Amino acid sequence: MTNPLLTPLTLGPLTLPNRVIMSPMTRSRSEQPGDVPTELNARYYAQRANAGLIISEATQVDPRGKGYAFTPGIHSDEQVAGWQTVTEAVHAAGGRISLQLWHVGRMSHVDFHAGEAPLAPSAINADAKIFLGGANPFAATSTPRALETSEVVQIVEQFRRGAELAKRAGFDGVELHGANGYLPHQFLSDQANQRTDSYGGSVTNRLRFSVEILEAIVGVWGGERVGLRISPALGMNGCGESDAPALYAALVGEANRLGVGFLDVLEYFGPSDKRPAEPSELHATLRKTYKGRYLANGGFDPANARARLEAGHADGIVFARLFLANPDLPERIRRGAALNDPDPSSFYGGGAKGYTDYPALAWAE
Repeated sequence: MTNPLLTPLTLGPLTLPNRVIMSPMTRSRSEQPGDVPTELNARYYAQRANAGLIISEATQVDPRGKGYAFTPGIHSDEQVAGWQTVTEAVHAAGGRISLQLWHVGRMSHVDFHAGEAPLAPSAINADAKIFLGGANPFAATSTPRALETSEVVQIVEQFRRGAELAKRAGFDGVELHGANGYLPHQFLSDQANQRTDSYGGSVTNRLRFSVEILEAIVGVWGGERVGLRISPALGMNGCGESDAPALYAALVGEANRLGVGFLDVLEYFGPSDKRPAEPSELHATLRKTYKGRYLANGGFDPANARARLEAGHADGIVFARLFLANPDLPERIRRGAALNDPDPSSFYGGGAKGYTDYPALAWAE
């Protein structure tokens, strides 16, 4: 029986050769200052062009959206040129790549913003850690200030502009990072969002920011080339949702209305051998009600990923650490070959070590 991970998948206008999707992963290796992608980044992504689809590392749409050292941006001409180097390398290797659009909100530190507080729906600290680099690379998040209503509208425009620049840079589509406790998720969360204006309170108000961003980027790309990443009910980085079923049912309804092409759903965060065999009731409902492609993300290995597809609970599987350590992951799955182990000490910052030097089968055997 053919492994369903290795069967083609239609994703809007794209035909993916397999359903092994490369997850966005912050690797903190962009040129500083300027947050510009480099030839090293192009090599890293081109090595993994055998993925059905690469979703790029999270990329800030504005300098105030930055929260980690050495992350790339998509708000300047220099960044567009850097990303063009990446997309050209991926396309030359036969791949497809979408850009993940990002604003960290309160998941940041004053050092990134000339001493000014990060931005958030409400002035509530995430009580989380971010990557600053240097001798003491990880630091606690700074307490943010609450955005004015007029500023929220301006950030929506920053996402629209980022989507336009992603098109100029040669990407095949974009994904909105609406998960993991970053700014859109902060607005969704009634733990992080204590606003009393039209962006806070009810489910309709709390999802308004995400919907306005989606409307803006769909206006640039068309819905079929747009994805949305969510992490429902995981409570990441202090973004719990007391009403997750109603909240995400409404958000998915809006994604359906806008014709958003795929959902990238972080269902689980932890070791693969602890991953539940069956999707939760919430995830099963989202899979059933969403009209586009459902991509399941979080803690998968080739075996449980195959089982998930065979049961019909997803259209594709998103791999993170395994794709980091195995640039030829689809081919290793096809052969049943051993997998390289990822090296956590090289996840953030540095150069080629732990980035472009993981062996592929052609020269590992």
